[in-house]
Amino acid sequence: MYGFNYIRFGLLLCVFTTAEVSTLSAQLSVEAMESAYYKISSVAIPDEVKLEVGGLSFNDKGQLAVSTRRGEVWIIDNPNSAKPTFNRFAHGLHEPLGLAYKDGAYYLAQRGELTLLKDTDNNGKADQYRTIYQWDLVGNYHEYSYGPVFLPDGNMLVTLNLGWIGRGASLSKWRGWMLMISPEGKMTPLAVGMRSPAGFGLNANGDVFYTENQGDWVGSGRMTHIEKGNFVGHPEGLKWTSEPNSPLKLSMDAIKDTAEITLYDYAKLQKELKVPSVWFPHTLMGISTSDIALIPENFGPFAGQLLVGDQGHSKIMRVFQEKINGQYQGVCFGFKEGFSSGVLRLTWSPDNQLYVGMTNRGWASRGKEPYGLQRLEWTGKTPFEMTAIRAQSNGFEITFTQPVDRKKAANPDSYELTDFNYKYHHLYGSPPIMQEKRTVYKVEVSQDGMKARLFVEGLREGFIYEIKATGVRSIAGAPILHPTAYYTLNNIPDGERIAAKDGQSVGAAGLKSTKRMTEMPSSWFNGVEQVVEIGTKAGMKFDKEEITVKANSKIKLVFNNPDDMTHNLVIVKPNTADKVGEAAIQLGLQGADMGYVPDSEDVLFHTGLISPNASDIIYFVAPSKPGVYQFVCTFPGHAQIMRGNLKVVAK
Repeated sequence: MYGFNYIRFGLLLCVFTTAEVSTLSAQLSVEAMESAYYKISSVAIPDEVKLEVGGLSFNDKGQLAVSTRRGEVWIIDNPNSAKPTFNRFAHGLHEPLGLAYKDGAYYLAQRGELTLLKDTDNNGKADQYRTIYQWDLVGNYHEYSYGPVFLPDGNMLVTLNLGWIGRGASLSKWRGWMLMISPEGKMTPLAVGMRSPAGFGLNANGDVFYTENQGDWVGSGRMTHIEKGNFVGHPEGLKWTSEPNSPLKLSMDAIKDTAEITLYDYAKLQKELKVPSVWFPHTLMGISTSDIALIPENFGPFAGQLLVGDQGHSKIMRVFQEKINGQYQGVCFGFKEGFSSGVLRLTWSPDNQLYVGMTNRGWASRGKEPYGLQRLEWTGKTPFEMTAIRAQSNGFEITFTQPVDRKKAANPDSYELTDFNYKYHHLYGSPPIMQEKRTVYKVEVSQDGMKARLFVEGLREGFIYEIKATGVRSIAGAPILHPTAYYTLNNIPDGERIAAKDGQSVGAAGLKSTKRMTEMPSSWFNGVEQVVEIGTKAGMKFDKEEITVKANSKIKLVFNNPDDMTHNLVIVKPNTADKVGEAAIQLGLQGADMGYVPDSEDVLFHTGLISPNASDIIYFVAPSKPGVYQFVCTFPGHAQIMRGNLKVVAK
């Protein structure tokens, strides 16, 4: 859901300040450096094939099957060759968003059913379309269905998206649930509380996890361990717990919108509520988490960890998890950016290359192609990275892929820690809240240079820890490729703890700005001279591409946001939308408190950060110099897509 254009940034370096050039160059070089270790190559897709990938699966012949959002299944021979062969195996399906292969048959979740596809006469075309299990639909556009994922016992998992009516809604039975379905069609509901569960899979222990996207009741993207009877946060699906086969009896009415509580704290009050094992901080790691893939041997130094796609950022992240007091928790790292479209599906080839299926129709992404199929290959080189981070009773232990410069790694100033949390409420998403900087007062480095033990004051359970190791270097002097990680601390291990000192809060309370006037100035004796009304529409767009105002005129601007995402409207000087949009991304954890409006002379006027189905009104005097100015949404990543022109004409 974010637009991002590296080439365009390169062309704009001449107008940036020295600091901005340094920051941007570092970002650009990370993607280039990643390619030294993990290389992306594209599968050639025939022009007539619209491969909007919904699902991926290799069969026992080494062929790659792809289901598409247009209702087709394609079989690709030799997908790693210069000229792969495409054969349409099936068509006429209803937006399948998953695909699995087992014992000579394909299985996929259509909007309203789990379907088996089989070629019984061996002519390369499916001639058997058999319904295994059906579920209800009301026709809401947001009623996506995902899967299946096979369990070791041969049963299948599917997940059902909530509908959208200005909020997530379970408009038909079992929407918001994960279901287990046998090959014979017996359905067992497993867990509830899901909003948009596009990604799910198994870890190395065979435990099931699913990923979630920011939305109502979901402060940020997250990953949760699923066990039968879990409630994972969104209350809408609870309307079906009165069904006789429901594994829990929790009702919708039992979930209270307390506004200022965190999910972790609410779980103390509601025993059925399962907290995430890993949070993916919104805009800092991704914006729309997708598929999960277990890293095999011979794909670098991270075997047994998980890869998680992100559709909006066109990237893949990496996750390490551990169990503390019997409960999963862990950390997410950057892994690989720069895919051509929105990453939705991941699957491994027989030779351990990762195939990445993509689409962005209706779901905008940094990668600008409408769809794509790419391959990620390990080059055989090992990057200098944090391999894992483990919680300690009084801090964290970081392991590395290569020995560190022990002097630099032992310096507490090489690290920076900030903890924060999110609200658990019915509103769409949440800003980071309760942020405090934590002090690293001592670091112990192992003799072999492969571990660093950070002693940290005042650890707080239930918080997310931004851990930066920007000052650490390898023996060869290389910086860590991805020096920032986010650890979800659900449980602090037993042992000695370091008491908190006075916490250093970060972030401002509320958005205050001289460039956002929300009341008409008393000096406007003759009142407003022009009223401008502008809204949003699906696909991260304003409903007007151009607005014309007269120079020096008194303007009242009404900004309405009927979209299901958060937006703002920022008016900037001519040809500065890219620059301002990038500066908004660099605000990091402080961005939400600033409404994602950077403190820049290029910003002229702006609204607040507006939630779905809300509005804002601002007043301003139009620029005195005629010309074409720009208006842009600076919510991180939106700026490349969501913009228009403010045309100022002579009065």
